Amino acid sequence: MSEVLVLVETADGAVKKVSLELLTLARGIGQPAAVVAEAGIDPASLAEYGAETIYVAEAAELNNYVVGPKVDLLAQLVAEKSPAAVLIPSTAEGKEIAGRLAVRANSGVITDAVAIAADGTATQSIFGGSIIVESKVSTGTPIITVRPNSSPAEPAPAAGTVVPVQVELSDGSTAAKVTNRVVAEQGGRPELAEAAVVVSGGRGVGGEDGFGVIEALADSLGAAVGASRAATDAGWYPHQYQVGQTGKTVSPNLYIANGISGAIQHRAGMQTSKTIVVVNKDPEAPIFELADFGVVGDLFSVVPQLTDEIKTRQG
Repeated sequence: MSEVLVLVETADGAVKKVSLELLTLARGIGQPAAVVAEAGIDPASLAEYGAETIYVAEAAELNNYVVGPKVDLLAQLVAEKSPAAVLIPSTAEGKEIAGRLAVRANSGVITDAVAIAADGTATQSIFGGSIIVESKVSTGTPIITVRPNSSPAEPAPAAGTVVPVQVELSDGSTAAKVTNRVVAEQGGRPELAEAAVVVSGGRGVGGEDGFGVIEALADSLGAAVGASRAATDAGWYPHQYQVGQTGKTVSPNLYIANGISGAIQHRAGMQTSKTIVVVNKDPEAPIFELADFGVVGDLFSVVPQLTDEIKTRQG
């Protein structure tokens, strides 16, 4: 069985959930092989989710430059291992890596896949989920970027054999160097795309100050805060917290939508959530079609009551 290379994405030295999702998808295509471009990553979580082999390149240069060295690493492994496919997280950096790798390996590339069949056919959800497209790479090694939170991460313990890799960097890959890094302030809330619970606000919040009740509910649940595109475009909440087709895709265990009408753009970013609770004063709001539980009412009345009841039960 041919290997399927999965580029591992990390944050603060830990493997991100999207990498475990990709390893799960890889098991349906071939033998998962994780590719790590950072020192000090614990291979245990990768092995737990099906990585038979873990290729580790610990050269400092891999992270001292932009994306070029990671492209070199993957191109080298593609040439040596002839994998069945290469799976990469569909992030801004991941898409750039995929495009450069496709040129380097003379292969086809598919971006923003939400599922992959055993024969390599990738499914893409476009126009807010209203159209489903199935595509397949016809030239070279399929290089596919997969949208985070589009499929579940399921454990399947494997060998997790660590194989060190020495990377030969090209001159072009070291032309753009990282000269400084600034750590964004995260606060005490979990990262939006990784959170198990997300509380979001939309146009019904009414303004920047209205997000206070959303944040209070989120903090009572240890949740991340999200926002609809209407709210972020209005400047009520920062754009990095936008949930939707042009924002972040989330798939938490619990998603609470407050004052969000449910435009198709927003639904595309949260419709795979396990349990969806909706608070909206408009009983005809489209988002109620997705709701497991719905409350028709003014969020400024309902949400504070919910927050108080949660705090009471927490003692």
